[in-house]
Amino acid sequence: MKCDYCRKNPIYRCSMCARVTCAKHTRLRPVCPSCAKKNTIGFGIAKAVSERETAKIRELVKVFWGEEEQLTFDKKFVVAKLPAYVARVDKDIAGFVSFADVDDAIIIVALGILPEYQNAGVGRSLIERVEAKVKRLRKKRLLVSTSNDDLPALAFYQSIGFQIYEVKPDAIVEKHGEILEGVGGLPIRDELRLRKTLH
Repeated sequence: MKCDYCRKNPIYRCSMCARVTCAKHTRLRPVCPSCAKKNTIGFGIAKAVSERETAKIRELVKVFWGEEEQLTFDKKFVVAKLPAYVARVDKDIAGFVSFADVDDAIIIVALGILPEYQNAGVGRSLIERVEAKVKRLRKKRLLVSTSNDDLPALAFYQSIGFQIYEVKPDAIVEKHGEILEGVGGLPIRDELRLRKTLH
């Protein structure tokens, strides 16, 4: 699957017409509840345990971020080597969440949902599964970071109870050695850190 406007990998699905778009061709506009389309699909969430699931996570990480390693909270992680949950639609993997256990928190290292399965509650369900693990382990916080350009991700995390608590200026520029173009053509520079306190 490719962006409907170019040959790049898509990362988002238009909530109005359902076309899939890369970061460059994604636009951010206000949409009223009547116009926002919900995607209705049946899916299940399970712990990723098989080599096939790990291979699919590795593939999705390359599609979404172009590299297997993520830098978040000043730590480097190889996403496919981390514990993860996957969302399945029939036998297909629709998305995943990978995470790491650190001190009194769990860090969500990567969350990726294929565009055709977005707006169906998959991301929320994956995060809820990680939250349940945080509670079982008696951790206090769930952490996640995103880049300054990824306003859809920022809105998503805040809508499910996360709060911005720190900005690391130029963290992404330092990682890549240059300013990249992000969602809607915004320059990617900073890491925005969010947390959710769980009791």
